[in-house]
Amino acid sequence: MIKIATWNINSVRLRMPIVERFLTEQAPDVLCLQEIKTVEETFPYEAFAALGYTHHAVHGQKGYHGVATVSRIPLKEVTRNDWQDNGEARHVGVELLGPGRGMLLENVYVPAGGDIPDRELNSKFGQKLDFLERMTRWAETVSGPTLIVGDFNIAPLESDVWNHKQLLKVVSHTPLEVETLKRFQDAHGWVDIGRQHILDPERYFSWWSYRSKDWRVNDRGRRLDHMWASPELAAASTGHYVCEDCRAWDKPSDHVPLVTEFDL
Repeated sequence: MIKIATWNINSVRLRMPIVERFLTEQAPDVLCLQEIKTVEETFPYEAFAALGYTHHAVHGQKGYHGVATVSRIPLKEVTRNDWQDNGEARHVGVELLGPGRGMLLENVYVPAGGDIPDRELNSKFGQKLDFLERMTRWAETVSGPTLIVGDFNIAPLESDVWNHKQLLKVVSHTPLEVETLKRFQDAHGWVDIGRQHILDPERYFSWWSYRSKDWRVNDRGRRLDHMWASPELAAASTGHYVCEDCRAWDKPSDHVPLVTEFDL
């Protein structure tokens, strides 16, 4: 049995206290972080090592973006794909070498896409769509047991947002983004592990805006974070859950962790 978690942490150095709490309470074997907002030289390796997470693959960038995979299981970094096509640190891929040996674990941070869902008026939206298309071309080549996790910045299902009709023209839930993500899913036959265990139309959110002061009461959430697996790997998943309580911790990220357990 191995346990893998993903979390957009929104600055790993700033939020290291709640990362330590999460690792102590949930004890995943592997944690994939997005938006670490630090270069590799200043990543808090020692803090992770003190908790037993001595293996790592860090693709950092000063002040923005960045991804990191930390693990109690030996691993090796195998890829850094530039799906943004501009040098931003938004992906790192590793292969597990201990339990789960041979699993490829892809950690990705898809661009948010700005505020206007029109590539002619908003270049960031176009960059997001192009990023997803490059991911799709990559997915066509994937072989072997692979898990891709991270902040996809798209809530594809009606039940993945607090109000489907109100958000149809809001970046992250537009039909164009959903269609583009579906092409990525079909390119490899990815199984959406979250929705394999938390069945649609059950409520399932991973992000609540900082602008919502009482996020629990208003509950205006979206499912922007995902864990998708190759079919044979998805069949080995035995559990999946969302750590919503982390959103109420001191100085939280606006995202919460997702955790999947596998019997490998």
